[in-house]
Amino acid sequence: MRMWPVFLRLEGLPVTVVGGGRVALDKARRLRASGAQVTVVAPEIVPELRALAPVWRARAFEARDLDGAWLAIAAAPSAVNAAVRAAADRRRVFCVAVDDPARASAFGAASLERGGVEIAVATGGEAPALAALLRELLAALVPPEVARWYELARQLRAEQRRTGVPFAERRHRLARALCELHGAPAPTAALPAAPSAPGSAATEQVRS
Repeated sequence: MRMWPVFLRLEGLPVTVVGGGRVALDKARRLRASGAQVTVVAPEIVPELRALAPVWRARAFEARDLDGAWLAIAAAPSAVNAAVRAAADRRRVFCVAVDDPARASAFGAASLERGGVEIAVATGGEAPALAALLRELLAALVPPEVARWYELARQLRAEQRRTGVPFAERRHRLARALCELHGAPAPTAALPAAPSAPGSAATEQVRS
């Protein structure tokens, strides 16, 4: 399955979570942390979810529950998840079906956030335990200094954009600056080029 990895800015946007158990609670917590406006739809919900969700519709899911939503989270039995996916498709809303990849049009990821950098690992919903293990491995590998790397990269990018440094040189200059930060020899070989076609919008984003 071919997918396009992307991060969503959900601050202030309505998201519907269908389901009232512990899995729905976990998703609602992460959505609230991202600033989303969460609505929960389920006949019954765990007490922690009741305190977390500003809106709770205490009934079975109805297609109209997705009206105006930017994202749907289906954390219910498979038959309900199928109904959520169908309603989401009709409204062109992406649907994350938890532990039910056949019902999903989007997939969550195991993520690690450290020092302004967020790394996400996904398996298309087929092996979430592996994604979680890889996240733990990354947590052990990514050093605390990444916060300094992030700040240096952010400042260097702003300077390079201001002075018009060509895209092809930016990553090499960043690598050199990071080596200088730690007193290591600067790289002499050119870094691999980004895989996107030259001049494409994707290339602009990767290189920037």
